[in-house]
Amino acid sequence: MKHIAIIDFGSQYTHLISRRIRELEVLAKIYAPDMPIDAYKQDCIGVILSGGPQSVYDAQSPTIDTGIFDLKIPILGLCYGHQLMAKMLKGAVKSGKIKEYGRAELSVLEDNPLLANISQISTVWMSHGDSVSKLAKGFITTGSTTDCDIAAMADIDSNFYGLQFHPEVHHTEHGTQILKNFVFDICNAKHDWKIKNIIDDIIKKIQSQVKDKKIFLLVSGGVDSSVAFALLTKALGKSRVYGLYVDTGFMRKNESQEIKKNLHNAGFDNLHVLDASKTFYNQLKNITDPEEKRKIIGNAFIQVKDKAVKDLGLDSDEWLLGQGTIYPDTIETGATKHADTIKTHHNRVDAIQQLIDKGKVIEPIADFYKDEVREIGALLGLPKHMINRHPFPGPGLAIRILCHNSNDQKQIFDSTLPGLKIPHAILPIKSVGVQGDNRTYAHPLAIWGEQDWEKLDQISSNITNATNSINRVLLLLNPQAKLEFNLARSSKTLSQDRITMLQEIDDIVMQHIKNTGIYDDIWQFVIALAPIGNNHFESIVLRPVASKEAMTASFYRMPKTILHDITRKILATKQIDYIFYDITNKPPATIEWE
Repeated sequence: MKHIAIIDFGSQYTHLISRRIRELEVLAKIYAPDMPIDAYKQDCIGVILSGGPQSVYDAQSPTIDTGIFDLKIPILGLCYGHQLMAKMLKGAVKSGKIKEYGRAELSVLEDNPLLANISQISTVWMSHGDSVSKLAKGFITTGSTTDCDIAAMADIDSNFYGLQFHPEVHHTEHGTQILKNFVFDICNAKHDWKIKNIIDDIIKKIQSQVKDKKIFLLVSGGVDSSVAFALLTKALGKSRVYGLYVDTGFMRKNESQEIKKNLHNAGFDNLHVLDASKTFYNQLKNITDPEEKRKIIGNAFIQVKDKAVKDLGLDSDEWLLGQGTIYPDTIETGATKHADTIKTHHNRVDAIQQLIDKGKVIEPIADFYKDEVREIGALLGLPKHMINRHPFPGPGLAIRILCHNSNDQKQIFDSTLPGLKIPHAILPIKSVGVQGDNRTYAHPLAIWGEQDWEKLDQISSNITNATNSINRVLLLLNPQAKLEFNLARSSKTLSQDRITMLQEIDDIVMQHIKNTGIYDDIWQFVIALAPIGNNHFESIVLRPVASKEAMTASFYRMPKTILHDITRKILATKQIDYIFYDITNKPPATIEWE
């Protein structure tokens, strides 16, 4: 069947390109860079070179057969693919002094088929350090941004096009139009691939994979596992699906009771509940490193599952492990050959991967994004309040409670940035980020004195683009006469009092956004507890984001009156020194902090 080939160089967004084209009712297939050139000669009507985490000049960076440029097939390079095309065709690429992460303004400089029917100036989404510095023969510059002279290029006669930005992400203003231009006007594709009877297709795939086995499904009560539960039950029947809800002790306040009630009311009477809070708590005691916490949690889920299987007397050869894994979980864990590991999701620890390699895991929604999963849930008849829940990570509050070991805290650094005129301080904590498809683990910068969301957005982007050591910018909501951002002298771990504290504050915030009617405007609301301050040595980070599929996100512009009330209520607990509002987009920050 005629299709667009996407060559995967390890971008966080490769699969998203495929999805965007699929939404246009055109088939797209993902290929490895080392695919033989003959693979593109039949039924391939266009090629997209994806982004990736490497520099094109790295010794181990992926490349392709130069013969692909002789096939007379339209080619579109995105980010790394844009740079690789320039390099392979005798242009040049250099490391930019200013990096671009997140929002940028594209100016269209020359009329061309790829950028037809879009505004002369529009918002695009960037995630790069290197840039094309010299065009290859036959190319012209078709677009630029303030910090990237060659943000778009084209050899129109050869049908070769390059974009430094990502049209596939929701935050690029005219991204869909650009992809339409490439797919239909340049590649001459037809609307001949349609998503029909998607539920039936998934069910047939489940039945084919499972055959006569049964499923032991770990159910979290979130959107993903609930939809996976419904699909597996519909495909196999209740008698062949054992749903196990594990209470880790790191859920929100009263959430376990709410989840059990919701699942029961939705007809899931094949659900079983296990309180394993002591197991998780004991294994995470005194652990401060975020990656280590995630891996311990993932392994603990397997241990709890194995014990449950043993206690029930189940034959492991007759059962498969079911998980509600979705695509962003796999790509952030470095699931493709050239992708960087941003953070290890609990459903992708080594023990899980070994089971996957043995064919003992089924993940019916692993190729879908959150909004697609919600659509599937609606088709299955799940109630709105279940499928519209904010995403909540499997590790729960364990990764929203930042920890530190006082014995390891030896670093001394300058707490200010040279040349930055707005009041600010570099905080002595770190968080995970994603910049140029690479994982970062860097300090956040706190600022205060500005209240306009759009100005704050620009300030945040400017700082993270220019400063490698900063991957987040936070707005301090309660400036004080004397500001001291210190770590506690004693270690701060996942103690029961910190868990309870965050549960109470999280409940205050979640109830308030529901009562004020903004809950559905927010994609996800992370509330993190950070071990810094000047009295209690505990601070809160508010991280609400707007997104469509979580591969990119912008910080949510909360109405100031609502934010003021939330701040007042949190401070009234008399347990918190500072409250910060995360004003960083994704990239360069991830949605979760750890």
